[in-house]
Amino acid sequence: AGERVVAFRDIDPKAPTHVLVISREHHENVTALAAADPAGLAEMVAVADLIAGAEGHGGQYRLVFNTGASVGQSVFHVHAHVLAGRAFTWPPG
Repeated sequence: AGERVVAFRDIDPKAPTHVLVISREHHENVTALAAADPAGLAEMVAVADLIAGAEGHGGQYRLVFNTGASVGQSVFHVHAHVLAGRAFTWPPG
């Protein structure tokens, strides 16, 4: 997907488009990535936007970074969830 990232579909999708964008370098979460490699974070966001565009969602998508076990982070290697293709409500629930 990019020099600093890889991307692939989530094995348990929560939307018609659910793709993970993952840093090739190890950083525990998005905050650590932003501090260590701001250009790497920028590339993750750019790749997410390209994926959503390629999936035909007209630039409309949700980009989620979970930081911490209590909010759903289960893999402690920074990754973004690109979610699109259905309506999302806020707040969830």
